Amino acid sequence: MTFGSDFPFGGRPPGDGGSNSGEEPPERPARKSSALMPTIVVVGVLVAGFVFFANTYAEILWFNQLGYSEVFWTEKIAKIVLWVIAFLIMGLGVWGSLTLAYRSRPVYASAAQQQDVLSKYQTQLEPIRRLLMIGVPGLLAAFSAAAIASQWQTIMLYLNQVDFGEADPEFGLDLSFFLNTLPFIGLIVGYGVSVVLIAGIAGLLMHYLYGGIRIEERGGITVSKAARVHICVTAAIFVLLQAVNYWLDRYSTLLNQDGRVAGAMYTDVNAVIPTKTILAVAAVIVAVLFILGAILGRWKLPIIGTAMLIVTALVAGGVYPFIVQQYQVLPSEKTVEQEYIAKNIEMTRQAYGLDKVEAENYDATTDTAKNALAKDSATTANIRLLDPNLISDAFRQLQQFRPYYSFAETLNVDRYEIDGEVQDTVIAVREVDVDPADSWINQHITYTHGYGVVAAYGAKVAAGGRPDFMLGGIPTRGDLTSDDDYEPRIYFGEESPQYSVVGGPEGWAPRELDRPQDESGEGDAKTTFAGDGGPSIGNFFNRLVYALKFGSTDLLLSSDVNDESQILYDRTPKERIQKVAPYLTVDSNAYPAIVDGRVKWIVDAYTTSNNFPYSQSQQIESAVTDSLTGAQRELTASGEINYIRNSVKATVDAYDGSVDLYAWEPDEPLLQAWQKVFPESIKPYTEMSADLMSHVRYPEDIFKMQRELLGKYHVTNPDDFYEANDAWSVPSDPTVEGGNVAQPPYYLSLKMPNQENQTFSLTSTFIPRASAGGQQRNVLYGFLSAEADAGREAGVKADGYGTLRLLELPRSTVVPGPGQAQQNFDSNTEVSRELNLLRQGASNVINGNMISLPVGGGILHVQPVYVRSTGDTSYPTLRKVLVSFGDKVGFADTLSEALDQLFEGASGATTGEEPNGDGDAGSGDPDGSEEPAETTAEEDLREALAAANSAIAAGQAALAEGDFAAYGQAQDDLNRALEQAIEAEAEIAGTAPVNEEPAEDEATGDEAPADESAEGSGDN
Repeated sequence: MTFGSDFPFGGRPPGDGGSNSGEEPPERPARKSSALMPTIVVVGVLVAGFVFFANTYAEILWFNQLGYSEVFWTEKIAKIVLWVIAFLIMGLGVWGSLTLAYRSRPVYASAAQQQDVLSKYQTQLEPIRRLLMIGVPGLLAAFSAAAIASQWQTIMLYLNQVDFGEADPEFGLDLSFFLNTLPFIGLIVGYGVSVVLIAGIAGLLMHYLYGGIRIEERGGITVSKAARVHICVTAAIFVLLQAVNYWLDRYSTLLNQDGRVAGAMYTDVNAVIPTKTILAVAAVIVAVLFILGAILGRWKLPIIGTAMLIVTALVAGGVYPFIVQQYQVLPSEKTVEQEYIAKNIEMTRQAYGLDKVEAENYDATTDTAKNALAKDSATTANIRLLDPNLISDAFRQLQQFRPYYSFAETLNVDRYEIDGEVQDTVIAVREVDVDPADSWINQHITYTHGYGVVAAYGAKVAAGGRPDFMLGGIPTRGDLTSDDDYEPRIYFGEESPQYSVVGGPEGWAPRELDRPQDESGEGDAKTTFAGDGGPSIGNFFNRLVYALKFGSTDLLLSSDVNDESQILYDRTPKERIQKVAPYLTVDSNAYPAIVDGRVKWIVDAYTTSNNFPYSQSQQIESAVTDSLTGAQRELTASGEINYIRNSVKATVDAYDGSVDLYAWEPDEPLLQAWQKVFPESIKPYTEMSADLMSHVRYPEDIFKMQRELLGKYHVTNPDDFYEANDAWSVPSDPTVEGGNVAQPPYYLSLKMPNQENQTFSLTSTFIPRASAGGQQRNVLYGFLSAEADAGREAGVKADGYGTLRLLELPRSTVVPGPGQAQQNFDSNTEVSRELNLLRQGASNVINGNMISLPVGGGILHVQPVYVRSTGDTSYPTLRKVLVSFGDKVGFADTLSEALDQLFEGASGATTGEEPNGDGDAGSGDPDGSEEPAETTAEEDLREALAAANSAIAAGQAALAEGDFAAYGQAQDDLNRALEQAIEAEAEIAGTAPVNEEPAEDEATGDEAPADESAEGSGDN
C-alpha cells in the first residue's frame, strides 16, 4: 500500500483507475464555456461597488460642506483600523488552528481506518481544502470584526480617557476606570473568548476529520499527541480569559442593578467579590494544569481541575452568596444594607446632578386672604395663559396664509425682551409643507423652504381669545422685530422635505417659491438660495451620485439643475447634530430662536454612560415620556443610562444649515475625552454671543430624568430611603382623559420663595407615590424648578443657571395636586354651568395646561379654558380662566378677575393682561393699530345664549322680589338675546347674508382675502 503526503490513508488521486488500468480514458469533447454568467457576476459586483462608493462619496461631500470632515474621517478610519485588527485576530486564530490541526494529522493509518467513512469526506474536501481553510476563517473574521468596529466609541474613549478626579466608594479607583477602562477590557476579553472558542471548535473538527481524534467502535476515544496539545493549549487560554472575567466581575458588582438599590450591597461586598477573587485564582491554576497535561500527556490533572472549578463556581458563586443573602442579610436587611444604601444615594445624586439641589420646607397654606398675591407680582405678571400644546391650529388659521406652510403640533416657549421687559413667548416657525403626491419639480425645486417666525405673548391674548402676536404676518413684523432685521427663510427645520435642489448662477430665473407678496396680495414671490447649505451637484458625476442615493432619475436629467445647484438633505436639526456628534445623546426637543439676525435651532446634547458605580439606571424612553411625547414629539434617545451631563449646546442655522457645537460643561471628563478625539469640532461656550446666551434654556429631557429620580432620591437618610414611606411620583396630566401619562414640565418665568429675582424656569410638581394596590392621593408633596436662564452676557454663563430648587410641602396640610385641582374645577357647580353654556352650538371646551405656582404662601393652580367651534377652519380660542388655591375655585373671563374671586375680591396680583373695553386683553396687532376683530357666528351664538340664560335668571329673581320694572328690563334683554341667537344660527346654517368685508389680518392690520381661512387650513 502506498502512502502519499497529499492523499492520507492511502487514497488515490481522483480519476486514478488503478494499476490494472492499462489504457488512458477516452477524451471527452470540451464544453464551450459561457461568458454570460461571469459577465453578469462581474457587472453585479461593479454596480454594487459603485452604489457603495456613491453613498460614501455623498457622505464625504456632506461632511466637507458642513466643515465636519474631521468627524467623518476619524470615525471611518477608527472603524477601518478596528475592523482590520479584529479581522486579523479572528482570521489568523481560526486559520492557525485549522492549519496546525491539518499539519499534525496522522500520516499513517491501519487498513481498517482506510475504510472509515471519514476518508470519503477527506477525498471530497481535498480539492477545495485550501479554499475552505482561507474562506471559512475570512468569513467568520469579517462578521466578528464588524461587531468590534461598531464599538469604536468604547475603544476611543478608553484611548483618550480623562480622569474624573474622584474615587469609587468600594475599590478607591478613579471613576474613569468604570466609565472607560472596564467597558474596554470587557470588550477585548469577550472578543478573545469568541476567538478562542471558534478557533478551538474549528481545530477539533479538523482533528476529527483527519484522524487526530477517533471514536472507536467500543466507545473509546483516541486522541493523538498533537491533538491533545492543541486542545490543552486552547483550553488553557480559554480558562485564563475566564479568570480575567472573574476578576472583572468584582468591579462589575458596583454596576449591579438587580439589588434593592443599584451597586454592590452587603452580599456583593462580603460574598460575591471574595468568591470572584477565589474563582479567578482557581481558573489560573486550572490553566496551568492544562499546560501540564499537554506536556505530560495526561488528562487526569486538567479534568480534575476543571471539575473542581465548576464545583467552586456553583458553590462559591451561587450557593454561598444565596446563603449569606437569605440567612444573614434578609433578617436584618435595613441595618445591614444601610452603608450601601447611603453609597447608592450619594452616587446616584452625583451622577444625575441632584447633589446640588437646594431643598427647603415650604409651609404651604390653603387659606386665602385679601391682597395675598401683592408680593408675588414678579410671578403673577408672567402667568402663561397661552398653551403651546393647543394653539398650533390658531397659528395655522391666523398665520399660515398659504396651504404650502405648516406649524408644528406643539409650539415652544422662550423669552424675548420687548420695550425693556422680558416677556414669556410662544414661538414657532412657518415651515414648508410639501405634498408627497405632488410632482418632482414641486417637491424638490419649487417648495424648498418655509418663511418667517411667528411669536405670541404668553401672558395675554388678543380680542376673541386669539393669540396676541408680537411677530407675525408676511413680511413678518411686530413688536419683536421685522424682516429687515433677520433672515426669515427656513430651509432647515423639523418638517423640511427630504431633499431640495437650490441655488443658481447670477441672472438665473428664480425657481423657488419664496412667499406670498403679502397676506392679501395675489401671486407669490420667488427667490434663489444664496447661501452655502449643501454639497454642489453642478457637475454630472455629483448629480449621478445623488441620483443613486435618492433613487431619482429626475435629479440626473432635470434642466432645472444648473452649474451652481446645491442639494440640501439631512435637514432636521436633531438629525444634523447627531451626524456631526455621534457620541452625544440629543434631546428630544429642538426649538427656534432669532439670534443675531438669523433663525437658529437650539438643541441640547448630553454625554451619557451606564457604567457609573452605585448609580441607579434609568430607561431613557420611560423617563422622558409624558403627554407631549409620542404623537406630538418624537423621542430620539433610547437605552439605559445611569450618568448624564448636558455637556453641549448646539445650534443649527435655519437658512444654511450650519452647525455649531459649544462645550457647555467644559470640565466634564467624557466631553474632554471626545474633544481629544475630535479637537476641531467643539467650540468653547465663551464664544457664544449675548443674543444666543439669552435664548439658551435648561433642557427638558435631563430635567425629566432628574425629577423621576428625585421622587425617591430627595430622601437622603438611608433608613427612611429603605422604608420608602416618603416616595413621590410625577402626577399624571389632568387634561388627558383616561390616560395615565406624566404631566410635562412647563417653562415660565417665576420667582421662587427663596429667590431674589424672577428667572425663566422649568417647573414640575410631585405627589405621593401610590403603594401597590393602593389608591393614588393627588395632593402636593413637592414643587421643583430648574433655573433655565443662562444670562445675557456674551460668553458668560449666569451663576444661577441650572440650579434645582425643591420646595417640600408639609404632609399635614392637604394641598391639592394638579389632578385634585382638576377635580375641584370639574365638580364646581358654577363652573360646570358656565362650561355647559360654552358647549352650546356644538362647540368643544378644551382644558389647557395646568400650571402650578408657589405664590401667596401656598400653591396656585391656573388653567386656561379654550373653546373650539365645529368646522375644518376652526381653532381654539381662550374664553375663560380657572384658578384654585386650596379647595377654593375662581372662574372668570380674565386671570385678574378669577384671582380676585379667590382672594376676597382683591388678590393684589399684577397680571400680564391689558384689559380693553370689552374685557378681553391685548390688542392682537403688532403695530397696535388693529381694531378688535369680529367674532365668528358660533361665538355670537354662544354669547347670545349665555345672555338669554342670564336674562331668564334675572327675570325670575325680579319676580321673586316683586320688582316688575327689573322684570320688564330682563324680558327686553331676553328678546334681544334671542334675536341675536336666531341671527347667529341662521348665519351658521347659511340662510343669512354674510358680511363680505374682508377682515383685517391679525398680525398686520392689512385686509386679508375672503378665502384666507380656507387657504390656512393646511391642506395641500
